Amino acid sequence: MKTIILYATKYGTAAAIAKRIADKTGGAVIHNLKENIPPLADFDCIILGSPVYAGMIRREAKSFLAHNAQILHEKKLGLFLCGLSAGDAEAFFDANFSPALLQKASAKNFLGGIFDPKKAGWLERLIMKIITKQSGYIEKIYDKKIEQFAQAILSL
Repeated sequence: MKTIILYATKYGTAAAIAKRIADKTGGAVIHNLKENIPPLADFDCIILGSPVYAGMIRREAKSFLAHNAQILHEKKLGLFLCGLSAGDAEAFFDANFSPALLQKASAKNFLGGIFDPKKAGWLERLIMKIITKQSGYIEKIYDKKIEQFAQAILSL
């Protein structure tokens, strides 16, 4: 099964998670949504990932969904979200993906996140300090969930 993992990212967390998924699935083509994307018709499975900020996915992911709705319904599909607060992950999926697309997805999960203060602006650092009471590097990548996500993709 030929798989492509497409991701939107601000600081690189979604890219790191995409790489981990690719490693667990025996390799896949990985592409940032800001780059030219190869023809989706060449792939059997499409995995789409994005961080969540204030409950919403990145605009590149929204644009991709709007322009590729038809082909996403024709392919095997996986969806992942990332961020530090899974909160109500189901609500994040419901707010960002159509019910039909969520029904179509064979794998979907919230896979964790990273906060690196060296990459963040002053306002983001302040918000993180207020919300988490921490000001340093935070990593909450859920390797077990990544493994489960990859297994769901492989079982397609």
